[in-house]
Amino acid sequence: MARQEPEARDCYPHFVSITTRWMDNDVYQHVNNVHYYSFFDTAVNEFMMRRGVLDLEACPVICLVVETGCRYFSPLAFPDTVYCGLRVAHLGTSSVRFEIGIFRNEEPRAAAQGHFIHVTCDRQTRRPVPMPADMRAVLEALRT
Repeated sequence: MARQEPEARDCYPHFVSITTRWMDNDVYQHVNNVHYYSFFDTAVNEFMMRRGVLDLEACPVICLVVETGCRYFSPLAFPDTVYCGLRVAHLGTSSVRFEIGIFRNEEPRAAAQGHFIHVTCDRQTRRPVPMPADMRAVLEALRT
């Protein structure tokens, strides 16, 4: 299988910046892989909260992660700034596949690329329900 090449910044319509912390580095002097999933979560949820379609207290639906993955190309290390590029690759009835590009400082190619699949679920039963129209409209803007 051929190795995937890292994507460019222009493949992503939205960015969230995150400053690395000293504690993000591991004994190999780079940001540990577990933090990349935190970057994904932050980028996705910040986007939705700032667009007013995710309210952790009052939304009738919650978004649960059912699948995630990451491919690494080059390391990050403190004190880098991480730019998380965000796009929607698939928008279903109750699910959305977010794809996230992790960019180190001003580098033009992704240091890592990953995905998150969210399913909209009833807050009480935690069973899948159709995505609310306002959420769908906001996510549609990130579709590629």
